[in-house]
Amino acid sequence: MIRIDAVWLATDPMDMRAGVDTALARVVKVFGAAHPHQAYLFANRRANRMKVLVHDGIGIWLATRRLHQGHFVWPAPGAAARLSLSRAQLDALVLGLPWARIGEGGIITLV
Repeated sequence: MIRIDAVWLATDPMDMRAGVDTALARVVKVFGAAHPHQAYLFANRRANRMKVLVHDGIGIWLATRRLHQGHFVWPAPGAAARLSLSRAQLDALVLGLPWARIGEGGIITLV
C-alpha cells in the first residue's frame, strides 16, 4: 500500500508521452519539489488521460488512467496552476464526477 498524505492537481495539460523523469521535472516546476507521501496529478489537453506521480519516500511511482469514453472533470488551464484535493475529491475525480463541488467529509457544497 502506498501512503498518500496529500494530493495536488496541476491545471495545465501535460504530454502523456512523458515518462518518470519528465513528469518529475514537471512536478518540480509546478509545485517546487516532490515531497514524500504526496501525489501529483496531471491530465492531457482533452482530459481523457491522467497521470499520477507519487513519491513514496524511497522512489517514484508513475501511474496512468485512460478513459475510453468521456473525460475527467478538470479545471481550466491558467485558473490556478495547482490545487490541493481532499480524499473525497480525489475519489470523485477518478470516477469522473464533479469533484470541485465536494467539500470536507464528502459534503456537496456547490450545485
